[in-house]
Amino acid sequence: MVIMSGKRITFETVEKAVRKKSFGVLTTIDSKERPHSTGIIYAVGRPESSFALYCIVGENYAKVRNIRQNPNVSLVVTFPHYWIRLVPASYAMFRGTAEILPDNDSDGRWAMSQSRIGRMNLQTDTDEELVYIKMTPEPTVFCFGVSIGLMELRRHHESAMYKVTIPSDRK
Repeated sequence: MVIMSGKRITFETVEKAVRKKSFGVLTTIDSKERPHSTGIIYAVGRPESSFALYCIVGENYAKVRNIRQNPNVSLVVTFPHYWIRLVPASYAMFRGTAEILPDNDSDGRWAMSQSRIGRMNLQTDTDEELVYIKMTPEPTVFCFGVSIGLMELRRHHESAMYKVTIPSDRK
C-alpha cells in the first residue's frame, strides 16, 4: 500500500483502474533473446479467482511462438493524459509468466466478454486458429501515477512511482 496526499493506493485500486482499460503492450522474448513488444487488447480474469490477464490472438503470431519458447513476459498498461500534455502518462507494469490456452478456455472467454472491444475480438471471423494468452503476474506490480490526481502528479512526479502487491488470496 502507498499513501499519496493522504490517499491509500492499494492493489485493489490499481486493479480497478486496469479493469477499466483494454489496451496494453505485451513484451515477450524471441528466439534470439531479444525483447519483442506488441500492442494487445487484454482483459482481466474473474475477481473471485487468482489475478490473471488474458488476450486472444492468432496461434501463428510471433508472441505465441515466443511464449512457447520462453514464458517470461511483461505487460504495461498505460493511462495517457490526453488533454494535459505536461504530465507524463501513468502506467501499471506486470511481470510474470504466460501460457497458451485453447480458444474454448472458459476463463479467457469470460474475461474477454466483459468489455465491448473484448466481445468484438471474440466475434472476429477469421480462418486462423485462435488461442488465449493467459498471463499470471508476479506479486509485485510496478506503477507510476495510477490513481494520483493530475495536479499532484504534475507537482510531484518524482514521487509518483510506487509498487503494490497482489494479495496472497489472489495469487
